[in-house]
Amino acid sequence: MPLTADQFHLGACYYPEHWDPSLWEDDLRRMKELHFSVIRIAEFAWSIFEPEEGVFSFELFDRFLDEAVKQDVKVILGTPTATPPAWLTQKYPEVLNVSFEGVTLQHGLRRHYNYSSPKYRELSARITLEMAKHYCDHPAVVGWQLDNEFNCEIGVYYADADHLAFREWLKAKYGTLEKLNAAWGAVFWNQTYSDWEQVFLPRPTPGGYQPNPHQALDEKRFISDNTISYAKLQADILRKHAPNQWVTTNGLFGHLDNHRMTDELLDFFSYDSYPQFSSISSDPNESNPLADRGWSLSLSTVRSISPNFCIMEQQSGPGGWVGKMDMPSPKPGQMRLWTYQSIAHGADMVLFFRWRTATFGNEIYWHGINDYHNRPNRRVREAGRIGAELSAAGNAIIGSRYQAEVAIVRDYDNEWDGEYDVWHGPGGWKSGREWFKALQRRHIPSDVCYMQRDTTVADLQRYSTLIYPHPAILRDETAALLEQYVQGGGTVIFGCRTGYKDENGHCYMRPFPGAAAQLCGITVEEFTKIKGNRKPTLMKWNDGVAELTSAEDFNDILAIESESVEIVAEYATDYYSGKPAVTRNRFGKGSAWYFGAVFTEAAAARIIGMLGLESPVAAWAELPPSVELAIREGEAGKLAFLLNYSEEPASIHLKQDKTDLLSGEKLSGVTELEPFGVVVLQVEPLS
Repeated sequence: MPLTADQFHLGACYYPEHWDPSLWEDDLRRMKELHFSVIRIAEFAWSIFEPEEGVFSFELFDRFLDEAVKQDVKVILGTPTATPPAWLTQKYPEVLNVSFEGVTLQHGLRRHYNYSSPKYRELSARITLEMAKHYCDHPAVVGWQLDNEFNCEIGVYYADADHLAFREWLKAKYGTLEKLNAAWGAVFWNQTYSDWEQVFLPRPTPGGYQPNPHQALDEKRFISDNTISYAKLQADILRKHAPNQWVTTNGLFGHLDNHRMTDELLDFFSYDSYPQFSSISSDPNESNPLADRGWSLSLSTVRSISPNFCIMEQQSGPGGWVGKMDMPSPKPGQMRLWTYQSIAHGADMVLFFRWRTATFGNEIYWHGINDYHNRPNRRVREAGRIGAELSAAGNAIIGSRYQAEVAIVRDYDNEWDGEYDVWHGPGGWKSGREWFKALQRRHIPSDVCYMQRDTTVADLQRYSTLIYPHPAILRDETAALLEQYVQGGGTVIFGCRTGYKDENGHCYMRPFPGAAAQLCGITVEEFTKIKGNRKPTLMKWNDGVAELTSAEDFNDILAIESESVEIVAEYATDYYSGKPAVTRNRFGKGSAWYFGAVFTEAAAARIIGMLGLESPVAAWAELPPSVELAIREGEAGKLAFLLNYSEEPASIHLKQDKTDLLSGEKLSGVTELEPFGVVVLQVEPLS
């Protein structure tokens, strides 16, 4: 089922149970004045729908939904399972989650349950069924959100039911203890298991959180499968009893294969977009950060799951909980900028969080569009501008797809293994970020592409260039797929620590880079971590540019194994000065690069230059570094989103006349983009 086909839907998250019913009509009326057409409700309202076990009440929400019909506002219903009611956790304490240290997490916040409890699954299925039967034909309800932000707050589970479920999952995966022991390398430190009852999820050890690394990798795989199993319980009920309403879920949190969940269960994926997080949580040691513009990398990840998606929560004000998190207020224009940032990357529906700031609870500082006093303010006016623009221009956007010829490649195995393995995990996130910065500042749109078991060479051939920074775990089958991609003319770029582990996290007994050695035409002669008094070395490039770049975090010293390999850069310092640091191997019609360190923006920029990658608008536009470029293309034509992340005006030079879809104004020559300004240019005529 498509996300939306009739119009671009803009709206807000709303909580009728928080407000006196006398406010409902006025709230919905004012939403319509801002051109809002959709709201999300009920994701935290289990005790209202089921005030005591087996007793169901729909009166409050029925009254509200009748008002929504009168005001012609569509509604997304949340299944309320992210916050089990107090009667449930009191009567069935086995549904509660337990920390790694064995502490039971009690009622009082949210997401305090575990997915494995048979009783919690039973009761979750029942409330979902009762809601689905009651609202399946309601004229206001267009779709459902499963739960809320799976694995948010906490993404690990250690209740008794989880240990039992993990054991059954392992039995299904390995069949025998002999195979489990082999996969976990259990002979090391005498961890061999002789009975299934001895097998648990990781538990406290003398070294703190220091589990067997192969057990820790399987733990993350189990959590993902278990989460999807729990989501499927609800999705199957909704498919059966509410077949004319779509199904989604929101969030992007750890230990969950969102690609598989979306493919198997959802009509599309939804995301909660808070760009201010990127501004306040940046690494203090990071050079030249993108701040809120860096949130586009997260949106690119969402797009890899669902090319067209919903933003279920779009930041509209300052954010924070009473006891943690405190984000500044968006400056004038930033709410609009961040909204179009989401749309540029593939959003076809956007809901602001929230309509009005809560006057009680943990989120009294997580501000919405309206303040507590409910009077007009700057954010309301800005939302109205966005609503008016999308009411006029939104239909030219919906259904179009983001366009990119470069992709940053990821996979879940390396992400999950890298959470624990400090020899490759931190480098993967840093390199992806640095590559994204280098591409962004050169106005080269990029995708995130997840390498999965069912990925085909056709999936990869959509891109001329793949950056796969540090795939320590690299299956032979994946390496063969990449060889096929490069053989056909593609370019793949690896970083240090590539290809030395199998899917269980065991190191191959073959020269690094293991499964990628043939493709790269090199072996790793020696390697070293860069830490403490071991300072970063430098690289000297063979591109005619004298400037050296830093070789940070880890250094692979390379040995040439094939005549087709070209040395692109050499180490310029330390005991391996003069040794190959960066290589390029001609392989069929394409090439494979190996970069012997963790990437920096400067190093990525050198490779971009040597590859000849350039902006798709280079022929008709010159853009300053502060402006992001995104291209969406569909039946209505090709659209170029230009987003200014600076609080200063940005000058853009258009060599061809273009029309701004949002204002209808024709632009040409040197044009100033206002602080935090956005234009959406019609690159090709609209049909």
